[in-house]
Amino acid sequence: MKKFFTMLSMALLTVTLLTGCAGCSKNEDEEVKNTEPEEIIATDTEDTEESKDGLARSYLSGEWIDEELAAQKPVAIMIGNTNDALPQYGLSQADVMYEAPAEGGITRLMPIFQDYSNLERIGSVRSCRHYYAYYAMEFDAMYIHYGQASYATDLLNSGKIEDINGLNGAVDAASFFRDKERKAPHNAFVSTEGIDAGIDLLEYERKLPDDYKGHYIFNKDDEKEIELQGETAAVVQPGYYINNPWFVYNDEDGLYYRFQFKREHMDENTGTQLTFKNIILQYCDYTKIDAQYGYLDVESTGEGTGKYITNGKVIDVTWSKADENSPTRYFDMEGNEIVLNQGKTMVCILLNDMESRLNIFANEDDFTPPTPSQQ
Repeated sequence: MKKFFTMLSMALLTVTLLTGCAGCSKNEDEEVKNTEPEEIIATDTEDTEESKDGLARSYLSGEWIDEELAAQKPVAIMIGNTNDALPQYGLSQADVMYEAPAEGGITRLMPIFQDYSNLERIGSVRSCRHYYAYYAMEFDAMYIHYGQASYATDLLNSGKIEDINGLNGAVDAASFFRDKERKAPHNAFVSTEGIDAGIDLLEYERKLPDDYKGHYIFNKDDEKEIELQGETAAVVQPGYYINNPWFVYNDEDGLYYRFQFKREHMDENTGTQLTFKNIILQYCDYTKIDAQYGYLDVESTGEGTGKYITNGKVIDVTWSKADENSPTRYFDMEGNEIVLNQGKTMVCILLNDMESRLNIFANEDDFTPPTPSQQ
């Protein structure tokens, strides 16, 4: 780089002497010297930011992780989320977690793991709803579930998604195990060993494509976090009415702590409460496509509105998704794509008629946790 600047300076000096430009103003001279080198330095910094010392930025969290792990395809797992499905296992190791309505007012969770190693139990694993599979496709994730609603069958058979399905007998035997102390259908679980066995059995590619560009844009400043210019958000209550979850901001560690079913949302593997650096609320159009079971078709493409919440602040956002194979993009009200703080992200997919149920409190003292009559 020093050699380049030396050659550039000599070239500029030569041009000045040959053109008789010795009388140029001081300001003009400074403008010529400053423009090109600054652009080169910025580009060079951007390029070296993506990897260092065997590390690379995680596509899911924006944090530095082992570069081989960063190049690995993530896994997305359907998790039951009713009282009967508790306790849940393995969720705290996920980098991104989706929650969306299923039928009858219940929700299901879909944690997405960059690193699913050293886990003896993840679950309980439940069946697919097609819009969850589309969200998994946004991350080029391998999608793990046990069975599916009939409306998801065509997608799962299309070859568009790498599908580890417990209804496949060979996959079931290789990847899933049953907890005899739990009642069906809340007794199916997977593990690190089982996931790897399913991937090997189905001969799926473990590496992300070389041209994969990731889903989110993350803040790359490891020393300074993004502070939103928005309203205070000490407590966030998205509005799901069966599990009635809420998040409480802790200004000591800058994380949102998740609660549901009137208590802390815990990972039974670790005995720790689920926490998130970022929360995204995404309102979507939907239709009810099954009168008997109440199955939903949640529209994952198109455009909509939502909220972005981090570090105790909330702003309004819009979202857009061009097609089922593209990631959802989120924008502030000036049209700029939002930049997330590094860390875990919770995405709450909300039906477009749920907006009136959203509660955001500036002060935790103003919030009353749900009672049985509110469940």
